[in-house]
Amino acid sequence: MSLSVPSPSLPRRVARVLRTSLFAQVALALLLGVLVGRLWPDVGTAVQPLGDGFVRLIKAVIAPLVFCVVVTGIAKAGNLRAFGRIGLKALVWFEVATTFALLIGLVAGNLVQPGAGMNVDPSQLDAGAVDSRTGGGSLPSTAEFLLHALPESAVGAFAENSLLQVLVLACLVGAALLHLGHTRVPAILPAVEQVQDIVFAIVGFVMRLAPLAVFGATAHLVGQYGLGVMSTYGKLIGVCYAVALLFLLLLAVVLKAVTGLSLWKFVRYTREEMLLALGTASSETVMPRMMQRLRHAGARDDAVGLVLPTGYSFNLDGASIYLSVATLFIAQAVGIDLTLGQQVTVVLMLMLTSKGMAGVPGSAFLALSATASALGVIPAGAVALLLGVDRIMDSMRVATNLLGNCVAAFGVARWEGALDTERARKVLNGEVVEEVAAEPVSPVVPSAVVPSPVKAD
Repeated sequence: MSLSVPSPSLPRRVARVLRTSLFAQVALALLLGVLVGRLWPDVGTAVQPLGDGFVRLIKAVIAPLVFCVVVTGIAKAGNLRAFGRIGLKALVWFEVATTFALLIGLVAGNLVQPGAGMNVDPSQLDAGAVDSRTGGGSLPSTAEFLLHALPESAVGAFAENSLLQVLVLACLVGAALLHLGHTRVPAILPAVEQVQDIVFAIVGFVMRLAPLAVFGATAHLVGQYGLGVMSTYGKLIGVCYAVALLFLLLLAVVLKAVTGLSLWKFVRYTREEMLLALGTASSETVMPRMMQRLRHAGARDDAVGLVLPTGYSFNLDGASIYLSVATLFIAQAVGIDLTLGQQVTVVLMLMLTSKGMAGVPGSAFLALSATASALGVIPAGAVALLLGVDRIMDSMRVATNLLGNCVAAFGVARWEGALDTERARKVLNGEVVEEVAAEPVSPVVPSAVVPSPVKAD
């Protein structure tokens, strides 16, 4: 007679899952944050530094990580023209995606009219509240935005954590390495790859604090704004989230058509990162991990290193949806009927202002204020209507922005022939696939001596 081994008790299994699964830890922290913020709002506000501290730690490693990935990506590509093609294709993808996001937001705002019937008197709104939220600043002009992308100091680009400036520096360093050749600077590329490995290791350490960050950020959100705002602005919130879901479904169709991959499987594959981004209301907290995930799923280093960080400034799909719907909401709430020509002006204005939003405090309010001023018919103070609901929209913006950039990375990589689709399918299907090993960089002969071979697309 054989004795059966009793299965572990349910509490033990739960404890094991909580000990080993980051997803389970973050999910539990999210629920505890909502509970603490709802029952003890003062405590929720007091634990906000947990989330802020985590974001600061992650931001500290983003700039060196982007620099290392881009430099090694250019070196491995062995052809600066190929890297330039990736950048150009990425910008085309970004512009098409954000314009489409703006347009479907306007269509939904016209059909549902979330602000209709509110009959708000704009003179009763506190316009100064918007200034206090934004610090009285303004979005940079197109010229200022482009000029700011050029580093004034190599050290300053890293100190200010300016991703676009770091990207420019990385491209210059990569181009210089290709020009000089690996034989003249033999120790540089291995050193850069080793720094990259160190940074990824640091990210692994910091990610262990993710549940504390989600708890602090969620408790602060619920404690400060409460759950009542959901009923007050329910129609606006519903429209924005529904449009974002529709946009993501369309992205899934595009991803399937271009690469043959499933967006749902990618979300399941990156569920820990997605939940962390939602909990902290910041897509920057998961950029390093997303770069690892995309590389492991078969996207080449140069495509990941250029497309994903650039998308954080140029491909804000979720923010574009929110801006277009919010503009119509404000106009409808104060009883202003925008003509078709004025709505076209809204799209054109937001196409420009949305590109300068990344990293600017209160950027959504600044973009809306600039749009209202350009139209000349919506009182700028009416933007204050959104003060109570803006923070609730963060989850929609973060999830849509993040998935939009990941789809762009896959799409551009496939477009450039830099995606191992067979590996990607295996990874997204949950099959065990070995980690991407660091490829030895082959000696690069200076392009001035021997022309680089032209790769077939």
